[in-house]
Amino acid sequence: MNTRSAWILSVVAVLVCAELGRSLLRPRHVAAQASAEAVITPAENLVVEGVPGIPAALLETAGRYGSFRNATLADWGPKRREMLIATRFADTAQLHVVKRPGGERQQLTFFADAVGNGRFHPNGGDYILFAKDIGGGEWYQLYRYDMATGDVTLLTDGKARNLPGPWSSGGDHLAYTSTRRTGKDTDLWVLNPADPKSDRLLTKLEGGGWDPQDWSMDDSKILLKEEISLNEAYLWLVDAKTGEKSALMPAGTKRGDKIAYGDARFSKDGKGIYVTTDAGAEYMNLAHMDISRPEAKYIFSGPEAKWDVETFDLTKDGKLIAYVKDQDGASVIHVRKTADQEEIPLRNLPVGVITSLHWHRNGHELGFSLTNARGPGDCYSYDVATGKLERWTTSETAVKTDAFPEAELVRWRSFDGKEISGFLYNPPAKFSGKRPVLVVIHGGPEGQTQPTFVGRSNYYLNELGMALIYPNVRGSTGYGKTFSLLDNGFKREDTYKDINALFDWIGTRPDLDAERIGVTGGSYGGHMTLAVATFYSDRIRCSVDIVGMSNLVTFLEHTEAYRRDLRRVEYGDEREPKMREFLERIAPMNNIEKIKKPMFVIAGKNDPRVPASESQQIADALKKQGTPVWLLIAKDEGHGYRKKANQDFQFYATVEFLREYLLQ
Repeated sequence: MNTRSAWILSVVAVLVCAELGRSLLRPRHVAAQASAEAVITPAENLVVEGVPGIPAALLETAGRYGSFRNATLADWGPKRREMLIATRFADTAQLHVVKRPGGERQQLTFFADAVGNGRFHPNGGDYILFAKDIGGGEWYQLYRYDMATGDVTLLTDGKARNLPGPWSSGGDHLAYTSTRRTGKDTDLWVLNPADPKSDRLLTKLEGGGWDPQDWSMDDSKILLKEEISLNEAYLWLVDAKTGEKSALMPAGTKRGDKIAYGDARFSKDGKGIYVTTDAGAEYMNLAHMDISRPEAKYIFSGPEAKWDVETFDLTKDGKLIAYVKDQDGASVIHVRKTADQEEIPLRNLPVGVITSLHWHRNGHELGFSLTNARGPGDCYSYDVATGKLERWTTSETAVKTDAFPEAELVRWRSFDGKEISGFLYNPPAKFSGKRPVLVVIHGGPEGQTQPTFVGRSNYYLNELGMALIYPNVRGSTGYGKTFSLLDNGFKREDTYKDINALFDWIGTRPDLDAERIGVTGGSYGGHMTLAVATFYSDRIRCSVDIVGMSNLVTFLEHTEAYRRDLRRVEYGDEREPKMREFLERIAPMNNIEKIKKPMFVIAGKNDPRVPASESQQIADALKKQGTPVWLLIAKDEGHGYRKKANQDFQFYATVEFLREYLLQ
């Protein structure tokens, strides 16, 4: 996982936070019909079409499942033993400080839009740098929050998309990328946040895949990554004064060779870098490269080299390296000494999925965030010197989670014999007979479903008796680069067939009802939902499409320019005649007559990734041909809903949709 992706994912991770005390929202959402049956009234920011009145009673039942929050570690305090975290006490996630394990959460930022990550100024912690967008548009701006006064200062131009990179080794400068110059190219900039006038363009770059990784110890060089696709990236060294860049190319390789790089950091001696890469291997693993003679030398090999290393962090003195391996969807933390690669045994760590990883400056305490099926996500520290584990936050839930089902790893064979896996969540034993199934497809496609907290979806399990299946179809990450490339370009339809094979597998299970299957997903998972609803309509009862692409051609033409080329590598270049013809042929929008089952379409008006027009056009077409369709568009959201009030209404409407079309 690269730095930029990790930062975005950490923002996304806090967006599922929710608060107790939903009664405060009730006057805005509940109205009385003439029949005296109370319904939830959509707020003015929501465009709602075809959705019937939603019973207000859901506030007392399903509403409890939306009343939870989580906590994600953003940074350690540079002077004191304290954590900067993101969690939510109002409508969106904001930054808080926790000064001791189990201590109170002191809220720092108070915005209508989410603030999912922040970084202390490493020299004293007198201010925090953070990024924030407006209305889900993802045109992030950088801000400085002054700890003494609480003042917030805008550091960037207020218009471009700006993503924070690493602090300099000296601690006073930040490398970051910005689309300010052209609107689509992510140039490299340098800024001293204490002096906004110091902001300067360092290196002009072409494309949207650039990501600064680290500064050398003497701050003379910046390590820069250029990502072309999931399996092709390049490393560069940039002169921090002149902006001149030079390729850091392993011997014997050339431009166009398919090598992936993830996180990268300078070693403390300045002579090499640590990096995750798949050079000459199937999985992303941890390697060391000498700058003078670049060659990936893996730190471990053999059976240990199976599964991807997702992220890593070096101690400030460079003596220890911690990394997270994704082992069949579960996260496992490892720590090694950099001098001889000796592994330090870790004991009594909680089991789950790691969402952030940071060493404290003291060099022996490792902070991390973790979630699992029974916990929405909290922050921990582990002292590698003493083996002491401490929990810093305990996030509240309105529903006791002790009995929530653990995920079961399941596998099935697809049409071509490929093994596909996923996670099955079964409803409690109080529900007898074959259970209806909701298939939930992840986005990406360069993503992976992991056995984590499913939030509001626990209501489907515990109260409606539905089973949930989260498949990792071909194209998913975590199972090797060969598997992750099996859906590219003209292979797109093969991944749809993986879901059809899942339907066959469901039919072999005595506890699952193959006659009552629904399918849902967000982003690329939304596209998959639309494709399955199109080509396998006879096998499902209904579908819920969340910010999905209804035509990959119109999507590629209208997604924001800074990400268009990156998406073309995955889906195919719509400017090429043969590829365009193929994408048009398989587009759900161009096969609308095949969609026979009811559909709920959900979008955000400000979505920069999948424009809301992708949702609007398929909803309009379904309505025109008489297929039952519900439509929900939030005017103040982007690629997925961040604000609790919007999340709640989406959830309540989805519950009613599934009750009407799946459970009957």
